[in-house]
Amino acid sequence: MVSRHSAFYSPLISTIAAGFLERRGLSAEYSVLAKGQRSAELIRDGKVDIMQSAVSSNWKPMDQGESPLPVHFAQINQRDGFFLVARKPDPAFRWTDLEGKALLGDHAFQPMTMLRYAGRLNGVDWARVRMVDAGEPEEMERAFRTGAGEYVHLQSPAAHQLEHDGIGAIVVSVGESMPPVAFSSLCCSRDFLNTAVSQTFIEAYAEARAWVRSAVAEEVAQAEASFFPAIAPEALTAAIRRYQVLRCWDGGIEIPRELYEQALDVFESVGAITRRHPRSVVCFSAWPAQHHRAP
Repeated sequence: MVSRHSAFYSPLISTIAAGFLERRGLSAEYSVLAKGQRSAELIRDGKVDIMQSAVSSNWKPMDQGESPLPVHFAQINQRDGFFLVARKPDPAFRWTDLEGKALLGDHAFQPMTMLRYAGRLNGVDWARVRMVDAGEPEEMERAFRTGAGEYVHLQSPAAHQLEHDGIGAIVVSVGESMPPVAFSSLCCSRDFLNTAVSQTFIEAYAEARAWVRSAVAEEVAQAEASFFPAIAPEALTAAIRRYQVLRCWDGGIEIPRELYEQALDVFESVGAITRRHPRSVVCFSAWPAQHHRAP
């Protein structure tokens, strides 16, 4: 299961869509977390084996003494995958251009925290930005299409589809505007991590992640097309190519200590956490050497 559906998670989608699991004798059911569902509960109850999430998803439950919590065992992205889309192209865009304008921002915990951090790094006075909560990403996109806001904060392919349809233009990458960070990861129960099935999955996933990083973007988009039936092939290809250029999928599958610490820095800087939970408690870090680097 994924917390949201996006080409940003192509390493996981292609593990299924491009046959990496099937070639190892496994199949998987793919679904998106519904409103009101919690990944930790789904994993604890055995309803989901593997979840796309983020190391930050463990921190608030840890503060509240919740246990057991999922273990994050593999990196998906090492950059934020959101873009800001304006009404028209603006090659000279500066983050401070947001001041005095209406921005439809993704108000989920991590996206909003990263957005505010990146903006502050680039001189934004958030008190001067009219931040609009238009709901879930699909609702945000619909609102922007019908005239709400001067900017919208989306992952892709939604952002690239807006460009394709002539509704807006991407003016900046949030991820490119801040340091690399442990943005999204795969998690599961510690019991599942010790199974033979999980080890087979990890082999398939590592291979798929290396493939989406280096394959021709059109080839990746073609493999994933059935997962994005409402998206134009050109928009999906452009999204995948942009994520490749941003180097979101660089590195091995282990969640590096420096990226975990950077995630803590981000959340701490905006007052989103009260203490720094150790990586050893949140992440699995006993991978063999080959998983520390890109295959």
